[in-house]
Amino acid sequence: MNLRVFVASGALLVASTTAYAQTAPLTFDQAAYVTCREAQAMQPEPRKALAVFLANHAASHRGVTVPDDERGAQLAHLVRGGCTLAPDAYLFTVIDRALAAEITKMPKR
Repeated sequence: MNLRVFVASGALLVASTTAYAQTAPLTFDQAAYVTCREAQAMQPEPRKALAVFLANHAASHRGVTVPDDERGAQLAHLVRGGCTLAPDAYLFTVIDRALAAEITKMPKR
C-alpha cells in the first residue's frame, strides 16, 4: 500500500512540474531562470515563444536584431548545441552567448 502512495505522489509531482514548465513565463525575470532542460520539457510553441522573447531581449541589449533568415537559423543551431552540452544552463545565458559569438553577422538596430 505504501508503494502505491509513493508512486501516486511521484506521478503528481512529475505532472505538476511538467505543467509548470509548459506555461510560458510572462516577465523577463521569470524567463531568465528557465533552464534548457525545463525549456525542452515545454510544448513546442511555448518553447519557441520563450526562445524568441529571450533572443530579442539579448539582441536589444547588444544593439542588434535577430534576423529571420539563415543567420537566425545559425543562431538557433548554436543554442541547440549549447543546450545539448549544458542542459542545466539557463536558456537565456546560452542564447546570449550564441548571440555574442555571432554578433558580427547580426544587423545593427
